[in-house]
Amino acid sequence: MTISSRFFILGVAGAVTTAAMLVLPPPAEAGQASGPQHTCASDDPALFWRCAQATRFEPPRTRDGAPDFSGTWRHGNEAKEDLEEPWDNAARVGVVRGARAAGPGKSFIVDPPDGKLPMQPWAAARKRENQAQYIDQNVHCYLSGVPRFIYEGPAYQILQSRESIAIMSEEAHAFRVIPMDNRPHVAKNIRLWLGDARGRWEGNTLVIDTTNHNGRAWLDRRGAFYTDAARVTERLTLLDRNTIAYAATVDDPLVYTRPFTIAFMMTRHTTEGYEIWEDSCFEGEKDSEHLYSIGLKKYPGIASEDVPALKGRPSR
Repeated sequence: MTISSRFFILGVAGAVTTAAMLVLPPPAEAGQASGPQHTCASDDPALFWRCAQATRFEPPRTRDGAPDFSGTWRHGNEAKEDLEEPWDNAARVGVVRGARAAGPGKSFIVDPPDGKLPMQPWAAARKRENQAQYIDQNVHCYLSGVPRFIYEGPAYQILQSRESIAIMSEEAHAFRVIPMDNRPHVAKNIRLWLGDARGRWEGNTLVIDTTNHNGRAWLDRRGAFYTDAARVTERLTLLDRNTIAYAATVDDPLVYTRPFTIAFMMTRHTTEGYEIWEDSCFEGEKDSEHLYSIGLKKYPGIASEDVPALKGRPSR
């Protein structure tokens, strides 16, 4: 895959190839062999999340007795394109599931129930400006931020110890090391692309609390954003040995009228010997030059101290 096909926002043809690799196979017909069956599997994140919350599974455990998430995982979605109207992978790669017409997939926002981002008026206007004026940070090979980290790369490897959990992504140079030892967050003036994460167990659910964002990451390629004041709470629960229910709640009262939650399914790579490969980005990256040439600019980000002035601007 070329660098341009991965990152150039206007180059849809290359992205279709990527989606073909990510989409889950259609359900097997009766009598057909199939791969692993996934608990609560659904093309509709709201239906999947409702089922996942009612599912109880006794997960495999590490030597320390914690639920064992180790392995290689993938998502089956294009949430990075648009949280509210993600690409319908099945339609885009020609997979027929009943009589459903091609078009936008179901929103990955499961709360609020209407599937819409609960943006304040100034933030909704800023989102439109972002899409019209600025370049997605991933085109520049910057990191995706949290939670987009977990739906940007094609595949992820999770490694566990008692003290920390590491998540490595095929996205260029992207990885997270999440302490599990109750240490405090770093000082508020330290702002990071992937924030400062702390993990804990709530029963069989891995809860990751991330603060200290740098306010320069978009949540999707349509310009949805948050500031450095955001707190992101992720929840990962095994529904069976090969299925993770993933949810992330974004709480940024400077941008949104209330917290919102996205959710989707992650599935285990079961191919023997499968390993993740870094999708390199920096070397030979040319997309930024093309986008600068048509007048787009590097996104400057929004810090919490910027918000009062932005709220006071006349509507555009």
